[in-house]
Amino acid sequence: MQRIRLRYTKRGRLRFTSHRDFQRAFERALRRAEVPMAYSAGFTPHPKVSYANAAPTGTGSEAEYLEIALTEARDPDTLRRLLDASLPAGLDIVDAVEARTSGLSDRLTASVWELRLDGVDPAEAERAAAAFTAADGVEVQRRTKSGLRTFDARAAVVSLRTGQRDPAQADRPGDRPCAILRLVVRHVTPAVRPDDVLSGLRAVADLAPPVPAAVTRLAQGLLDEETGAVTDPLAPDREAAAPEPPTAPAAAAAAKAPA
Repeated sequence: MQRIRLRYTKRGRLRFTSHRDFQRAFERALRRAEVPMAYSAGFTPHPKVSYANAAPTGTGSEAEYLEIALTEARDPDTLRRLLDASLPAGLDIVDAVEARTSGLSDRLTASVWELRLDGVDPAEAERAAAAFTAADGVEVQRRTKSGLRTFDARAAVVSLRTGQRDPAQADRPGDRPCAILRLVVRHVTPAVRPDDVLSGLRAVADLAPPVPAAVTRLAQGLLDEETGAVTDPLAPDREAAAPEPPTAPAAAAAAKAPA
């Protein structure tokens, strides 16, 4: 059985696609692309697809991940192109590697988010971000199935600062002046979402954007505690697939071989 790991995006209007809607669209794409999927056992077999830490509905993303199991070996990049062609524009398969290591979900320990605040002056956003990061704790509330829950949104935030909009990655295009915040947040329990950080900014600095923020996940992966950077979770699989350099005796033998 071969396992393939894929990175996909949710762009434009497709950011409003729920995780369940994406699952249905992806399974249709698997059938259209005639992917030799492995199936679960039991009375209702289903394709072996593992989804990891999906972004909330309404947020864009450049870094969603899943893993599929195949009964026949396939070239990852060819498979990526076939699946991408079978999905609607906006749900794009942008990377694929053969799984050669374990624990993909264990490598998704943090996310980088972009928060586009239309109608907010960048200086005001910078002041609010500084107040948030300077606070020892920022309590926010979120309504859950079990009722209203209060938790600290500050503890999970690695960094929060103003930034420049990246046209290649930002989810909402436009030329209007606005503030951009870059957020790096650890994946903890309960999960701290960009909306929780926005609630915290309102609480500590009275920052209230006049229109809903456009939120895009730019990356997710393993958090480097020294630098605060979020690394590519598929890199270990690529490194494991790379051919090893020849040993010194093998290289000497190759040099002496006749042309």
